[in-house]
Amino acid sequence: MTKWPHVPDCYGWLGLDRRGHWWMRDDSAQCAGAFQSGQPGSRGSMLRHEKLIEFIHRNYEADGEGRWYFQNGPQRVYVELEITPWIWRVEANGQVHAHTGMAAEVKNALVDEKGHLYLSCHQGFGLVHSLDVGVAATCMEDQNWPLVECVSEHLPQMFGYVISPQQGWRGVERA
Repeated sequence: MTKWPHVPDCYGWLGLDRRGHWWMRDDSAQCAGAFQSGQPGSRGSMLRHEKLIEFIHRNYEADGEGRWYFQNGPQRVYVELEITPWIWRVEANGQVHAHTGMAAEVKNALVDEKGHLYLSCHQGFGLVHSLDVGVAATCMEDQNWPLVECVSEHLPQMFGYVISPQQGWRGVERA
């Protein structure tokens, strides 16, 4: 870090979608709209390079303001979140893992007004992957995960994360 003491933070160039995929957002993607907007071209290009994805996963964390980033040498690359900082995968036996592979221990489940299922875990808060909602429902009964109703726009403040560090706002952009 002392070799490059004044490397600026990077905003807007990396996104995490609701299925745990990483997206590289070049200038044209950023000009097309916010990552969360759903505008054509605003996502950019999905990352497919396994070693790069593993590198991001190893260095993915949040700062004191709830902005998620990955540490790329001396530079913080802040992440635009589509919905939450973690995407949880749920196995039939009740084991839960993040999109990064990190194991998680569930405290409770939440469902919002749109029917999205979330898990609050000791390791953090995130959305249940859409392919695992049925398994998670069974686990809620089998594992006795309490279910709480919530309002999606309140989740970033409740769980202390920032959807768009680049735009400096909390919550999901509304149409």
